[in-house]
Amino acid sequence: MYGLHPIRLPCLPFARLFAGFSFMACVVVWGVHPANALPSNLVCSFKAGTSGSYEAGTFKAGTTSPLSFSVEAIDLDGQVAQLKTAADKPPGTLRIVRALNASHFIEAVTEGFLNLTTIYDEDGETGRYPAVHSRHFGVLGQAVYAQYTGYCTAK
Repeated sequence: MYGLHPIRLPCLPFARLFAGFSFMACVVVWGVHPANALPSNLVCSFKAGTSGSYEAGTFKAGTTSPLSFSVEAIDLDGQVAQLKTAADKPPGTLRIVRALNASHFIEAVTEGFLNLTTIYDEDGETGRYPAVHSRHFGVLGQAVYAQYTGYCTAK
């Protein structure tokens, strides 16, 4: 008699539906998707990173060099942007996947390898956007990967 008993509520589906609509209303009314505030152009610099490769049946650690590039013509609604690595080179195409506190910029390079840059919401104290850049590719049939941490600023 005093143990836990399952409770059957005929209104449970209605309560779930109401809770879902309430959450969606909060997102719309309060603009909970802060990534909407991204500037249309960012310059990103990554000073720290790690890299590695897979050779002869084992993973081997490597080193990285500082990296910088621009993410331009950011269109969050259209989910596209341009990657600019050098002034004299044409821009690359980026696809965008939006998250609640970040935007993921994905580049599929010609050979099918992937580069991913996640840019988080602006840090209110520094005015910068924390970012993580990952590269997944191969050289002569060997897996090679790298991950960098850094910041982006409005251009």
